[in-house]
Amino acid sequence: MPTDLDHIKLSDRPLVVCDVDDVVLEFATPFEAFLLERGYRLLPRSFKLTGNIVDAADNALDAAAVKDLIHDFFIEQESRQTPFAEAIDSLHALADTADLVFLTAMPPRHAAVRRRLLDRLTLSYPMISSEEPKGPFVAALHGGRPLPVAFIDDMLANLRSVGDHVPNCALVYLPPDVAIFRFAPDPEPHVLRAQDWVEARGLIETHFRS
Repeated sequence: MPTDLDHIKLSDRPLVVCDVDDVVLEFATPFEAFLLERGYRLLPRSFKLTGNIVDAADNALDAAAVKDLIHDFFIEQESRQTPFAEAIDSLHALADTADLVFLTAMPPRHAAVRRRLLDRLTLSYPMISSEEPKGPFVAALHGGRPLPVAFIDDMLANLRSVGDHVPNCALVYLPPDVAIFRFAPDPEPHVLRAQDWVEARGLIETHFRS
C-alpha cells in the first residue's frame, strides 16, 4: 500500500523526506495549461485553488469540481509533469550520503502512476502517498533516531506539521516561482527558505555536517 511504511528500510544514515508536486515535479504551470485546454483559467487572487479556478464566464468552480480536475490531471501526470531544474542531480547527490524518501500529498489511487513517473526519471527512491498530515509520517519514519533529518516541501502547513512532530528536523521551504505563491504566507523564522534546488541541497548538507 502507498501509505504503508513497512516497505521502507532505512540505513544508518541521515534521512531526507521530500515532497513531490511543485518541489520535484512542476505542478502549477502544467496544471494551468491543463485547465486552459478544458476552458478554465486559474486567476491567482489568494493562496488556494478553490475559488480561483473559473469558467469562461468567470464563475468560480466549487470544491468538488476542482477536486475532479486535479484527479483528471493526475491521471495524465506522466505526459504533463516534468522535474524542476537541478532537482534530479540534487536528489541523487543527497542520496549519496543519506536515505531519501518521497512523501507526496496526493490520493493513493494515483500512486502507481506517480511511482512509474519517478522511476522513469531515475528517482527510484521509496515513496509514500497520502493526503494526511505529514508530521506523523516523518516521525514514524525517523523514529527518534540520533541521526540528522531534513524535510523539503512547498507548503508551510506541511513544514509546520513536521516541525511539530520531529524536533531538530531541518525544515526546507522550496516554493516554485509561480504567481499563486505570491499570496503564500511568510515562513516562520526557523524555516530554511531555498530559492532553487542547488540552494536546498546546500542547506541540507550544511545541516548534516553540523
